[in-house]
Amino acid sequence: MTADPRPFSSLGPGITERLARARGDLRMGVPVVLAGEGEAALAVAVEALDPARLTALRALGTPELALTSHRAETLKAFACDGDIARIAVPKDADTSWLKAIADPQDDLRVPMKGPVRGLYGGSGALHRAAVLLAKSARLLPAALLVKVEHPLALAADHGLTFLRLDETMPALSRLSPLDNVVAARLPMALAGAGRLHVFRPDDGGDEHYAIEIGQPPRDRPVLTRLHSACFTGDVLGSLKCDCGPQLHAALAQMGEEGAGVLLYLNQEGRGIGLANKMRAYSLQDQGFDTVEANHRLGFEDDERDFRIGAELLRGLGFSAVRLLTNNPRKVAMLESCGLRVVDRVPLKVGKTAENAAYLATKAAKSGHLL
Repeated sequence: MTADPRPFSSLGPGITERLARARGDLRMGVPVVLAGEGEAALAVAVEALDPARLTALRALGTPELALTSHRAETLKAFACDGDIARIAVPKDADTSWLKAIADPQDDLRVPMKGPVRGLYGGSGALHRAAVLLAKSARLLPAALLVKVEHPLALAADHGLTFLRLDETMPALSRLSPLDNVVAARLPMALAGAGRLHVFRPDDGGDEHYAIEIGQPPRDRPVLTRLHSACFTGDVLGSLKCDCGPQLHAALAQMGEEGAGVLLYLNQEGRGIGLANKMRAYSLQDQGFDTVEANHRLGFEDDERDFRIGAELLRGLGFSAVRLLTNNPRKVAMLESCGLRVVDRVPLKVGKTAENAAYLATKAAKSGHLL
């Protein structure tokens, strides 16, 4: 048998696999080791932190809390690192205090959690990476960090995932390659004959789907809808949004024309995940609009990555589209990715008494053409 010429180290995880491990660790409350230029820290997601690990982290050093500038603004804390705020953790603070700072669901019921004290000086690079990792794990964007020495030894001794910032930050901003793993015929009530393609990202993230209606030619613009997953609207028929009616209307229009591509992107809640979307809904019940709710949670208005849609279309062989959307940002993103959008086709359906204010906010604050 001929020996494999690859070095033994190729069996180990690269940065893509280690990031996938790190997301899983954070979701289970396990710290990861972050190493930057001349500094290193243990980082854990506040949402999943338990008292025993908080005690263990305190034994190693003084913890610092990292939040986004949006969440910091709600707490009247200054974000000295631009998009990131570093917050001092009181010596007597427990996990309940930390979670109350990170999660706004009790902001109105328990408004006096501070005053919080911002930290200044030094680099916020480790804190920024920790918050971005928490976001990518679909957790609240809040992390607890403890500076450490000898990070490699610490990771090895405790079986922790080790991440270097010079690898981590570029990898977090890259779009993972998407593999078209399978396709099969799928007859549909609204659209007629079609094929469902399942695309799987190499980074272990959520799969995305392309529903090809009819047999659209690759040399002409295809009627296309980029539809972000909405469990509440698409499956439960929620009246708080217009997602379900838009999904059904898009499929019906493609069926009437005999051809089209509907991309179903697993970016629930504008990319923040279902749990955080429900947190945003709870804040909306307190009187905040959809954008304000996202900001109080620590997220941007919209965390979705529409580059995924461009990659799916290219993977199917399309280069030009007629885009079913009311969102000019989708048009701009596809065009920035090299696809031609020859026409924006409006999709104005699903307005109800329950979602009228939500739609008005999308028009006023997010630029939707409604």
